[in-house]
Amino acid sequence: MSRPLARKLRQASGGLAILALLAGCSAHTTISSPSETARINLKDVSRDQSTVQETLPTTSFGNYEFEVMDDNKMPMYGILPLKFNGGYLALDILFFAPAAFFNLREVHPYYEIDHDEGVVRYRDEKGGEWTTYTPTVEEAERARKYFAAHRDDVISQSSAQQ
Repeated sequence: MSRPLARKLRQASGGLAILALLAGCSAHTTISSPSETARINLKDVSRDQSTVQETLPTTSFGNYEFEVMDDNKMPMYGILPLKFNGGYLALDILFFAPAAFFNLREVHPYYEIDHDEGVVRYRDEKGGEWTTYTPTVEEAERARKYFAAHRDDVISQSSAQQ
């Protein structure tokens, strides 16, 4: 193989590796509730809808707090369970180790937050088996504090503008 051709192949494979790393920086998810009157909000994403479709960044250390409000019920708070990306870890080690600080976990493609039962169900394939998760008291409290602080910030900003 000629040297210029070998150099072009190396450059192309390096570019493909970078594209693969960049493509793995977010994941699409659908979060729904069996109750049509439920309103779902996520950290940094306020939707106030019973179904949320969103592309969220991968993370290694962060979480996605949620709040579900339903008519005449106490709000439900928690943190979405995330899945570990072993494949991303391998790519990070091979091509760019610092990326491991940003992309080791991502959202599952499908969530169902059941306010009545106080559980989060998630799955990786449409029509697949649900895995059920009950948010801990600590997770619920952390999410509650996040949304309370967020509401306080919105109220403060509104007051300052008047």
